[in-house]
Amino acid sequence: MHPILGQFRRLALYLLAWAPFAGLLLYLLAVPGGLAWDRALVLVVPLCLVYAFICLSAWYSCRATSLESSGFWRLAITHLTAAVLMSLLWLLMALGLAALLSNFDAFQSLDQQIGRQYPVLFGSGVLLYLLAVALHYVLLSAETSRAAHQRVLEARVLARDSELRALKAQVNPHFLFNSLHSISALTSLDAGRAREMCVLLAEFLRATLGLGEKASIPLSEELALVRSYLAVEKVRFGERLAVVEDIDPRALPCMVPPLLLQPLVENAIGHGVSNLTEGGWIRLSAALRDGAGGLAIAVENSFDRETPSRRGTGMGLKNVRRRLDMRYGDRAGFDVRVDGERFVVRLDLPAESGSSS
Repeated sequence: MHPILGQFRRLALYLLAWAPFAGLLLYLLAVPGGLAWDRALVLVVPLCLVYAFICLSAWYSCRATSLESSGFWRLAITHLTAAVLMSLLWLLMALGLAALLSNFDAFQSLDQQIGRQYPVLFGSGVLLYLLAVALHYVLLSAETSRAAHQRVLEARVLARDSELRALKAQVNPHFLFNSLHSISALTSLDAGRAREMCVLLAEFLRATLGLGEKASIPLSEELALVRSYLAVEKVRFGERLAVVEDIDPRALPCMVPPLLLQPLVENAIGHGVSNLTEGGWIRLSAALRDGAGGLAIAVENSFDRETPSRRGTGMGLKNVRRRLDMRYGDRAGFDVRVDGERFVVRLDLPAESGSSS
């Protein structure tokens, strides 16, 4: 679709831009050319209106000879040839219109008078067509720039979505590795508990199957997934694992990325509770920040400062941090700190509401 013909507003502005050129041609025909003003006016208005649409054909020659890929001589020959042909066509239209008007008493001999205006009409036709060529090259450049900008935006969105999928895909394999390792250890110690852990693990994985294409879920669903995960771990730790929740009911409908808290809880168990001989605790809290429009979530756990860090520590934390950066940018906060014998991870998220997507 022609960029001018495709939008009424652009077409109106384009035709309006012809008004000064029509006025200049009217002056040239009336003053230096010697035509009466009414005769010049009745020629100029229809001629300029028709020629304005004829000059729109320059769009196609401009697309065929782009400034980037065409040499100077090709551009010059192509557009000068087209300008001469279009100007000759315009000149023929002027002769035809003058001959038609000469049949009326008010415009007798107009066809003879117009003969003295050939140079003016022809030169004006060439100039106006070349101006149309310049306009269309400007439009082509703007179109190319918009298309390039759109491609960049689409590439960024695709890259962002791909990275988010990759980060989400890391969650289950990492958890599965740890769970299967635990089940393997339990089979030789307590086959019944190993079977129970297998069943709970299957239920947790079934609950996560539909999350692959969702960008966010309600916090209530995310907490249900965390509880399902903790049920698996409680088979392994028994009374050594205590869980405390402090959840503001107003925060439950808020939307969060799926499987956001599970890596944090897994990290709390793997690098905190599991290193304590007598066991430990995990505390989950979530609350709306009144007036700030934000959602504060914290995962705390007991841990032993003297226990050396295990190899691989921090993968879950890095995963969560990157997912928050990808999803929220500067709108989200992620803070990790040690407070005495507590390890605290705090998330500050925008309090978004809506259906899961």
